[in-house]
Amino acid sequence: MNSEKPPFLHGKRGEYLVILQFALLFAFIFMPAWNPFATPGLFADLQLLRWGLLILCGICALLLGGLGSLHIWEYLTPLPYPVDHSRLVQHGVYGIVRPPLYSSQLFAGFGWAAFNLSLSHLILLAVGFLFFDYKASKEERWLQQRHPEYADYARRVRKFIPWVY
Repeated sequence: MNSEKPPFLHGKRGEYLVILQFALLFAFIFMPAWNPFATPGLFADLQLLRWGLLILCGICALLLGGLGSLHIWEYLTPLPYPVDHSRLVQHGVYGIVRPPLYSSQLFAGFGWAAFNLSLSHLILLAVGFLFFDYKASKEERWLQQRHPEYADYARRVRKFIPWVY
C-alpha cells in the first residue's frame, strides 16, 4: 500500500510547499513582536544574553545556509524534489545535519525570537519547525527513491539540530 500523499497537498515537485515556506517567512518578518511578560527592565537585564544568542544563532544560520548551498550548488533548486542529475552529498555541513538550509532558517528565527523576547515569533517558529519537519520528510522520501543509500545516511546524521535532532 502506497502511503504517498496526493500531489495536490504539496504539488508534483513540492511547489505548494515552497509557496507555504515563503508565506511563513513573510509572516515571521512582518509579525509584530508580542512579549506580554517582558518589561523594559527585563530587556535591559537580559541584554547581553539576548545579543549573545542573536549573534550565535546568526553565525550558525550563516554557516549552515552558506556551506549547505555551497556543497549542493550544482543541484540547488527552490523545489524540494531532487533534480535528475543530483548526487547524495554527505560531507561537510551535510555530515552534521541533513537539510542545513532548513536548519539555517530555524536558527535565524530562534535568534530573532530570543533577541526580541517575542512569544509571537516563538509560536510561529514552532509552526515553522513542524512545517520544515514535514517538508524535509517529504524531500527525504524523494531522495531515498533516487539514492537508496539515503536511509543509512539518515540514521547517521541528525535532521535539524546537530547531534540533537
